[in-house]
Amino acid sequence: MIPPRFRFAASLKKSLILAALAGIALAAQPVAAQNFERPVRLVVPFAPGGTSDILARLIAPKLSAAIGQSVVIENKPGAAGNLGADAVAKAPPDGHTLLLMDVGSLATAPSLFSDLTYDPVKDLAPVSMVMFGPYVLAVHESIPAKSAQELIAYAKANPNKLAVANSGVGAANHITAVQMAKELGIQWKNVPYKGGAAASRAVVSGESGVIINGSTATLPFVSNKQLVGLAVTGEERVAGLPTFKEVGLPGGDAGTWQGILTRAGTPPAMVARLNAEIGKILAIPEIKDKIAEQGGVVRAGTPAEFASWLSDATTRWGGIIREAGIKGS
Repeated sequence: MIPPRFRFAASLKKSLILAALAGIALAAQPVAAQNFERPVRLVVPFAPGGTSDILARLIAPKLSAAIGQSVVIENKPGAAGNLGADAVAKAPPDGHTLLLMDVGSLATAPSLFSDLTYDPVKDLAPVSMVMFGPYVLAVHESIPAKSAQELIAYAKANPNKLAVANSGVGAANHITAVQMAKELGIQWKNVPYKGGAAASRAVVSGESGVIINGSTATLPFVSNKQLVGLAVTGEERVAGLPTFKEVGLPGGDAGTWQGILTRAGTPPAMVARLNAEIGKILAIPEIKDKIAEQGGVVRAGTPAEFASWLSDATTRWGGIIREAGIKGS
C-alpha cells in the first residue's frame, strides 16, 4: 500500500502539470471575457482582526470595483483554517467563492489530519500569493524578558512555565514554536487559539505569555505598548526590532504567507482573470504602503508559482510535523 504522504506528493505533482496545461488553454479564452454574475464570497478561515482578515478588508473593495460585483467577507474560524478551507473546497467551481488565508496551514494540513475533509491539492486551485509578513516574537509585560536572549534564558530556567499562543494546532506559527524549542533546547507549552488575532489578545490579557505571530496583526500591540516586541523573522529589521538571525534564534525564514485560492475545477480563464485583478490591486501604491506599514511585503505571482511554493512547503513542514509527532485536533 502506498503511504498517504507519497500519494499526496504524486497528486500535487499531477496538479502542477495540469496547471501548466491549463495555461495553454488561456490563449483561446481571453481573460477579459470572464465576467462575474453575482457577488463574490471571500472566506477568511480565521477570526476578525488577524492578518488574513486585515488583508481581506484591504483587497475586497478594490476587487469589487474591478469585477463590478460586491465582495462579501465571511469569517469562518476553526481547526487551524480547515473549516473555512473546506467550505471553499465544496463551493461551486465558478470563481465566485474565494479563500484568503495563511497558506502555511494548507501546507501542514495533510500531515496533521488523517481525517481531513478536503484535499488541498484536488479541491482547491491557487489563484495568487498575496503577501509575506515576518513573524514577531513578543511577550506579555509580566514576563521578565526584554530581549530574545533573556526570554530563552528564562525558558531554560523554567521548563514548561511559559505558554506560547498560536493560531491553531498545526498552524505555521505553531510549527515555528515547536522547531525553536527543539533547536534551543527549551520546553514551553503551545496553546492554540482560533486565529492570530485571538492568540494576540490572549497574550495582551496575560492568559498566555509569549506569541510568535504575523507582523500585520501583532505589531500594533507592540506599538501601543500592550506587548513587548523582542525580534522579527526575515532579512530586515521591522519597527526597530532585531532579526532572529541577529539574536541567534532559529526559524528566521518563517513567517505568514498569505494567498488566495478558489475551488478546483474553476475555468482556467476565470482563475487567470482573478489573478490579473489581484495583481493589479497589489501593485497599487496605497495597498503596498499599507502592507509595508505593518511589516509585510507584497508577493504577487502566477497560479503555477503559488502551486510550486505550496508543494515545497508541504514537503518541508511535513517533515517537521512527523518528527515532532504533532497531531491535529
